[in-house]
Amino acid sequence: MEKLGEKRERRKTPRKLLDLPLEYRIIDAPYAHGGLVVNVSEAGLLLQSVKNIPVGTKLDVAVLFPKGYELSNFNVLAEIIWKDLYWKEDWEGYQYGLKFIQIREEDYRKLKHLLDDHSEN
Repeated sequence: MEKLGEKRERRKTPRKLLDLPLEYRIIDAPYAHGGLVVNVSEAGLLLQSVKNIPVGTKLDVAVLFPKGYELSNFNVLAEIIWKDLYWKEDWEGYQYGLKFIQIREEDYRKLKHLLDDHSEN
């Protein structure tokens, strides 16, 4: 039984902490925007961005890896399923919970490799 004040984990897949840049583009929008991946799982990721985007918006997302990293970027189609205002020291923006709705097999392998590499977190 869940005790009062305890939050029960609702995710079906565990998330791994990361700190990677990403680019996202709202479907049918002309411009891409930057953000930061905070954590990721096989089912979705946590995005930080200064842009205010409505829940339900679909995004083309490219997670970017630094030069010299053994993986190349991976791309997914995701949907914003929740959002919160977020403040940290001198930064103000939003956090978004993204659910993957489409991922190519090649990009899924990259994601699995990334998750396996960060399994200690």
